[in-house]
Amino acid sequence: MKEKILAEAERLFWKYGVRTITMDDIARRLAISKKTIYQYFTDKEDIVYQVVSFHIEHEMTECDRLLDGSMNPVEEMMLVSDMMKRNADMINPSLLVDVQRYYPKAWDVFLQYKEGRIINDIKANLQRGVDEGLYRPDIDLETMARLRIELIQIGFDDRIFPNTKDVMATQDHLLHHFIRGILSEQGFTVYNTLKNKEYNLSAYENK
Repeated sequence: MKEKILAEAERLFWKYGVRTITMDDIARRLAISKKTIYQYFTDKEDIVYQVVSFHIEHEMTECDRLLDGSMNPVEEMMLVSDMMKRNADMINPSLLVDVQRYYPKAWDVFLQYKEGRIINDIKANLQRGVDEGLYRPDIDLETMARLRIELIQIGFDDRIFPNTKDVMATQDHLLHHFIRGILSEQGFTVYNTLKNKEYNLSAYENK
């Protein structure tokens, strides 16, 4: 039952945002009583914390699977971005902002993930890209890694990009401007060939 509650809570949070969903909403969707939910969770903050923790574990597993099959650092970055955009299509844009404002325990879990796994993965990608001649040799790994992750985060912030903007399109444009700023001439060639694959890059060819 606990897993069912978490799965339904995640679906509701992702679709409608965290603030708007109540314990009553979750109970109603599962056709159970709030008392049943409280047998497994102390309060809504506990549910949010566990949902975020579960989602991060799932995302790390999916990233590992993608990275195992990637060919080069440019494709690796595009694969992860493509995964993120697919996930973004299912997420209410206010989700991250709401978690940051109102659920500090869950936000701390996200920050640990951001400052640990995500930053390190991006820096590793950048270093490999430099080593393989696909990224410019003069980029600062720490600065660029932090810039990339902040670009991802602000792309979900409806205070910066109103809900009238498509989240996936916003993330696409942010990635486009970031990666083209770090590519070497050889890297541009690799990047442009990706338009022939499943990535949505045709709009950026030869710009």
